[in-house]
Amino acid sequence: QVQLVESGGGLVQPGGSLRLSCAASGTIFSINTMGWYRQAPGKERELVARITSGGGANYADSVKGRFTISRDNAENTVYLQMNSLKPGDTAVYYCRLVISGYIYWGQGTQVTVSS
Repeated sequence: QVQLVESGGGLVQPGGSLRLSCAASGTIFSINTMGWYRQAPGKERELVARITSGGGANYADSVKGRFTISRDNAENTVYLQMNSLKPGDTAVYYCRLVISGYIYWGQGTQVTVSS
């Protein structure tokens, strides 16, 4: 059984920063791609960023240059550093991990960017 626990969301003013974390626990042999998705009210869930086991990363155009995804393989954790946040970044953020060929989702963490 694998569990994902997200943390780091909250309320921040425009231009501020937040760091999200997603830690996986349980029986884990290998974690392939780790990623972050988000879903705003009334919109579909969208990819924000993902990182492969080799460290290659790609980002949605809307967050390039502002967000950075990273992973700690020893801790089975993926991070999302979010800088220069905008009101348009407001959403529930979900981590998604591919572990031994299976897809696991975190419970979601709310990020609200507002003055």
